[in-house]
Amino acid sequence: MQITELAACAGVSSKTIRYYESIDLLPPPQRDANNYRRYSAGDVERLQFIASARRLGFSLADIGAFLALRDQQVPPCSAVLATLDQHIAAIERQIAALRSLRVALVQIGEHGAQLPQDDLAGECCVCALIKSYEPGAPGLTTPSV
Repeated sequence: MQITELAACAGVSSKTIRYYESIDLLPPPQRDANNYRRYSAGDVERLQFIASARRLGFSLADIGAFLALRDQQVPPCSAVLATLDQHIAAIERQIAALRSLRVALVQIGEHGAQLPQDDLAGECCVCALIKSYEPGAPGLTTPSV
């Protein structure tokens, strides 16, 4: 199959396929007499794995490591599981940070709604709260009106 067919099978663009080839995630394809790329069912399976792994948030470096193991006839499953654990921990940290950010935004919104909304200098309004915001600080300090 040609590159457009491979792209359709895996749900990626032809440009992405060429990029994956340039960074050795996909092996160089066979070439037709007219120099068109020619792909096999194995290329489809490999590209589908890459595309799915990307959707799950794996980095290209992670994916390359998994594929390198498989290319060496070493099952990559334990490496995948270890990386999954690392990604889950990173996601948990991101969720905690987003929750904290949400709390800060709600506080700023609630306090800011009680302040004047015509302060062009931005000294006694919601803008002052934003300017003085420091992550991890115990609470908002309301600017003096």
